[in-house]
Amino acid sequence: MEFFDLMLSKLGFVVKKASNGLEALEKLKEFNPDLIMLDNIMPGMSGWEVTRKIKNEAEFEKWRDVPIVMFSAMDDVKDKIEGFELGVDDYITKPFNFSEVLARLRSVLRTHDLIDQLKKRESRIALYEQLTVKLLEYADLASNQLVALNGAEILAENMELRKSMDTCKAEYTSLQKKVAELQEEAQKLKNNEIGVDFLVSEMRKQYSE
Repeated sequence: MEFFDLMLSKLGFVVKKASNGLEALEKLKEFNPDLIMLDNIMPGMSGWEVTRKIKNEAEFEKWRDVPIVMFSAMDDVKDKIEGFELGVDDYITKPFNFSEVLARLRSVLRTHDLIDQLKKRESRIALYEQLTVKLLEYADLASNQLVALNGAEILAENMELRKSMDTCKAEYTSLQKKVAELQEEAQKLKNNEIGVDFLVSEMRKQYSE
């Protein structure tokens, strides 16, 4: 693996090594890596055990989404399935070709970046939806105030102001109708959309089949 570490470093990757599973977990907290590479067979704690801790224990929740690539001397189907079910992003069997491994590492990083961008977009859309609800609540409040003002004595003597108020009410009624139509269309789209977490889960299922 020394050659592998050297080549990655020359290609611009910052490589931090650990001699065993426990040290790997400490390095994880210290360096916040973009990618974790584990050997299935390590002193003290196997790669599977390290993965299980990262993916399930509250102590490592911050790093739960960091992609993991598992290296193993075992080319057993059950072993691979176990890895993907635990949450590894790729499984590479020794002996390996460096060019192939490099391509697969870059693929995992690209996929992770894409998923991260999709999650951020989901969060942004959710914020927009919350903002829309707040704006509609404010619009309803403003409309109620308009109705109250429309009956006030000041408007009874000011026809120009009453006319402006009536125009505002008509525009607001039209806006309410348009918003209702858009909300209905948005709900139809939402009912048919696939969330990022579900998509990732389905991708993992395909790996294990």
